[in-house]
Amino acid sequence: MLKTLMVALAGLGLSSLVSAAPLVEGEHYTVLENPVETRVEDGQVAVTEAFWYGCPHCYDLEDPLNAWVAEQSEDVAFQRMPATMGGTWNTHAFAYYAAEQLGILDELHEDFFHAIHEEGRRLASEDDIAAFFSDYGVSEQEAREALASFGVKSQVNQAHARMRQMQLMGVPALIIDGRYLVSPSTAGSLGNMPQIAGALVDKVREERAD
Repeated sequence: MLKTLMVALAGLGLSSLVSAAPLVEGEHYTVLENPVETRVEDGQVAVTEAFWYGCPHCYDLEDPLNAWVAEQSEDVAFQRMPATMGGTWNTHAFAYYAAEQLGILDELHEDFFHAIHEEGRRLASEDDIAAFFSDYGVSEQEAREALASFGVKSQVNQAHARMRQMQLMGVPALIIDGRYLVSPSTAGSLGNMPQIAGALVDKVREERAD
């Protein structure tokens, strides 16, 4: 509760700033040199979160970001993209896409974060991940098969290619419409990131209306 309250309060100042003055490129957000494909339906605005399960800042962003996503209209398409920077980062990316393939991602996502940051579990091996998955209605064998599947490997490779296109050097990061990048440093705080993302969604809507 305290974590949620702190990040919520951190965002209040930015909300006032956004309503009082326009966002400034290079100050509140940056523009990607090469826009990336958004893969959403026509008329939708993609908001992509790049994250790593082992990142404490990504964990702290979960509550304010989820609250913001829940308030968005149907034209906002929120997507998550696990970061791939080698080692455990890649292992957790495999876990994310394997859980998605098995149909347990929605139920498991927050618990996976919680296990790492509140229970001190690294979940950095296939054995640990398969055992964790077995609490969500799949067998350890099914989990292992998903982790090793061609489809999951392809998704991890695609995520890595998109990260390289975005030139991401860290997480968490929010990418709006495949063009605008918001980080904790540009936002000023984790709590400000969803508010800036919302202002950029409005910016995209205005651009499309012109």
